[in-house]
This record gives sequence, C-alpha cells and structure tokens, in this order.
Amino acid sequence: MGFTLPPRLNNPSADNVRSLMARKDAIEAEMEAQFSILQSNAVNMDTPLVDPEGFPRADIDVWAVRHARVRIIELRNDHKALMDKIMLALQEVYDPAVQSQPASASDLSTDNASEGALQPFARVDGVAPGSPAASAGLLREDLVLSFGPLTKSSFATSSLQPLAELVAAQENQEVIIEVLRSDNRRVRLTFIPRRGWGGRGLLG
Repeated sequence: MGFTLPPRLNNPSADNVRSLMARKDAIEAEMEAQFSILQSNAVNMDTPLVDPEGFPRADIDVWAVRHARVRIIELRNDHKALMDKIMLALQEVYDPAVQSQPASASDLSTDNASEGALQPFARVDGVAPGSPAASAGLLREDLVLSFGPLTKSSFATSSLQPLAELVAAQENQEVIIEVLRSDNRRVRLTFIPRRGWGGRGLLG
C-alpha cells in the first residue's frame, strides 16, 4: 500500500512527508519479512513454542521465531509512532497554520470555542453496504465537517486530495469524523479505513 503527494506540493513540509512515508514503507517491508518467518514455521504471535512436556519444539526454529516475534513488536511500535508523525506532517502540508507543537491550554480553549464554526467540505453521495463507511455509521446525505484533523480550511481547491492522503496514511487505524445530519444534528463517528471489505478503495 502506498500513496503520493500531488506534484504542486514542493515545500519542506511535503519533503518531510515523503521522507516519513519512505520510512513507513521500509518498516512495513521488514514487518512482512518477519511475518514470513513465522509463516514458514507455521506459527503466529501466540503459538506455544514448547511441547506438552515443556521442552522447546523440535519441529520449528524456536530461536528464529522468538527473534521474529520480538522484532515484530518493535516494528509495530515504530509504525504506530511514525503514523502519528505522518498525521501531523500532513496537517502542516495542507494547513500550514497548524503547527506540530503540542497545543497550549489557551490553544485548546480557542479550538473548542471555534468548534461550532466548522463548515461542511463534502457531502456523502452514497454508502456501500459492508464498507468501512457503513461500519462507521456514515449515512447518505451526511455533510462532512471534519475528517481527523482535516476541516474545510485544509482544502485550498475543490480537490479532496488531502482526504485521500489522510485515508491512505491511516489505513487500519481509527479516524474521528464529524458530520452534520439532515436533521441538523452533529454526530461524531469512528472510521477505520481498510481493504478487504468486498469493494473498492478504503472508504466505501
């Protein structure tokens, strides 16, 4: 799985995202290699490595499996931390006013005060049955107010490229979205972009 930044984004923030994405691809490639070691020994992360009598199993390479398991745990932690960095970096690319530094108490109060001013930037035209969007509770005609860190100010043009970038970066991870329903209710939903749901794309 990969994703790219649009060509127009040639700035230090975009270069930082590209660098982070390259590291992400490298981590995912190493994770796949480590999992292949487990698969070649017909075990997973939880399979016992000793026989019923408590002796190391003779039918598998116990040392290789243990090493692969430890490395997978390390890589998963690295991957999670890197995804958080990518999220922040994407914010800076599409909304330069957003800084990657932790928000102060005054910043948080300002954000909360302006939360009611969110404006829709997309409308849901349809939701495929069984899709990630359907699982999240998204409905046809919902107006999207925020998608993770993205709001209307994140979109300089009519293109939804920032959203596509974020979805790809957050595959198999939770994203909080806020929508405005037809009855004028604001609803927060938890969305997990994923493949393998029986249709195209990560959204549905």
